[in-house]
Amino acid sequence: MTTDRAYLPAMGKSSLLPFYDVFSTLFGAKDAQWQLVAQASLPPGGTVLEIGCGTGNVLVLAGRVAPGATLIGLDPDADALAVAGRKTARAGLAVRFDRGYADRLPYDDGSVDRVLSSFMFHHLPGEQKLDALREVHRVLAPGGSLHLLDFDHQEPAPVHRLLRPKRGHGHGHSPGGVAQALMTEAGLRDAVEVSRGTSFLGGFAHYRASR
Repeated sequence: MTTDRAYLPAMGKSSLLPFYDVFSTLFGAKDAQWQLVAQASLPPGGTVLEIGCGTGNVLVLAGRVAPGATLIGLDPDADALAVAGRKTARAGLAVRFDRGYADRLPYDDGSVDRVLSSFMFHHLPGEQKLDALREVHRVLAPGGSLHLLDFDHQEPAPVHRLLRPKRGHGHGHSPGGVAQALMTEAGLRDAVEVSRGTSFLGGFAHYRASR
């Protein structure tokens, strides 16, 4: 049973959810998400979990490249899950959606082959980041892996240069290297930065770690 608690919605406010897909398309999220799915080498018959699945865009891509996989999406936002359910149904995909939190995964030990995370990690408060990665380590099967895409502060966002927001404004982006260090602390092996890119929202990086 899910216990309600505070969380940061995809665009900072629940009222902005209807604009999320348009916004993510405009800032070029799909190309980065395609790379995330490609680097994960999804096993056709395996179990793939996306934590913080939002409106289901990554799961649709995953379903295209691994049609025999068991797909699961987890998110605390019931409205986003409803959107994701409709979207994956239109794509002809059977996806299990669960309402929950990344630091309290409702799955058995060693039951997941791949865990994906796309632009979600920075939403978590500091202490929940490590707890979430420990949960990822717990649910991954031997030989399984985590593939994480997120913003960081290595590259300043062009939009930030223009607007010069006050200190502390916006999401809590993690500086480069923090994700890797936390993965290792959580017990994951071979944590590496796979690649780096930049959007008008700021720099982002792809990471990989193994069980």
